[in-house]
Amino acid sequence: MKRLMPLLIVLASTLAVTAAFAQGAPSKGLALTPPMGWNTWNKFGCNVSEDLVKGAADAMVSSGMKDAGYQYIVIDDCWQVKRDEHANIVPDPQRFPNGIKAVADYVHSKGLKFGIYSDAGTKTCAGRPAGLGHEYQDALMYASWGVDYLKYDWCNTLPGQDAKASYRNIRQALDASGRPIVLSICEWGGRQPWLWGEEVGGNLWRTTGDIQDHWAGHHKWPDGSCCSNGVLDIVDQNEPLYSAAGPGHWNDPDMLEVGNGGMTNTEYRAHLSLWAIMAAPLIAGNDIRSMSPEIREILTNKEVIAVDQDPLGQQGRRVWKDGDLEVWSKQLQDGSRAVLLLNRGSSQATVTATWEQIGYPAHLSASVRDLWAHKDLGKSSGKFSAPVESHGVVVVTVKP
Repeated sequence: MKRLMPLLIVLASTLAVTAAFAQGAPSKGLALTPPMGWNTWNKFGCNVSEDLVKGAADAMVSSGMKDAGYQYIVIDDCWQVKRDEHANIVPDPQRFPNGIKAVADYVHSKGLKFGIYSDAGTKTCAGRPAGLGHEYQDALMYASWGVDYLKYDWCNTLPGQDAKASYRNIRQALDASGRPIVLSICEWGGRQPWLWGEEVGGNLWRTTGDIQDHWAGHHKWPDGSCCSNGVLDIVDQNEPLYSAAGPGHWNDPDMLEVGNGGMTNTEYRAHLSLWAIMAAPLIAGNDIRSMSPEIREILTNKEVIAVDQDPLGQQGRRVWKDGDLEVWSKQLQDGSRAVLLLNRGSSQATVTATWEQIGYPAHLSASVRDLWAHKDLGKSSGKFSAPVESHGVVVVTVKP
């Protein structure tokens, strides 16, 4: 019987694929705006548990994050310890004593969605059992647990393994499970997933290396290995790829570091604002159970989040730069523009956005609203100027 199990799984999977695609793939229509949620990795690494995930679900509701649009609670690496005699993936019994389905059920009971992590190679980045050769079997297991979101990494892959084919395979496996599951392609940009991610059914794809909690510059990881990227480095890698993004398929410049302590609140406001103007997924990575009121206010700014979640789905881009000063613009569904003034420099400076830069006639009169001050600034003609503090942003909407 043990020898028959893999064959039976393949046969069942093949039948499921045929049925799923005859009915239309379950993944159609997912992530029409950039996914919003929380992930364990940036703050907790491998220190994951049932209690942590349930506590995060509670906090997402009580903090106002759910009300602001966050919905996915995602367990990253290290939840899994082995495969059983039937090659089924096994959660850590000490950390998840009631299994993953019980955790997913709890998350769902809060009106939230549940996500999990695996990898396209032989082992995950932390050396745990990964998905290569078990894609359909794992997808059926994830569906039975109630998984809504899968982050699929690219560690420990085989020499010559084809990323496009690997991610197409896991998408087909997820669809064959019959459950709508968002696919987060965590291939860190080396194989240019923005060129093929939509084609293979990815809903978001990493465009950069891993983020770390710094404003700028490359920093070594605590174990001495090299290197992660500061916020500005990641912004500069992600910005030119704006044409690849749209409803259902997003450029992913990695998760948020807001609230993890390595930057100032001014820098965290800029971090969230830049992700919003780039229509990036907003996946918080701090301890949302114990965040300060200031960090909560940053993460739950509904006006800035609305820029990210605008249904037109256009990724904003840099339209002017002079040294450390920049203007960014994002067209919104109602024809207005979200405009971000960025000051990368070490002292306050005035930044001006002209209407021509953001795609309007110079003579136009338009209403301006400051999204961090939550204040209407009246009408402006031709341009808008504001003082911007060091490492800060001013974010406005400009509406004719």
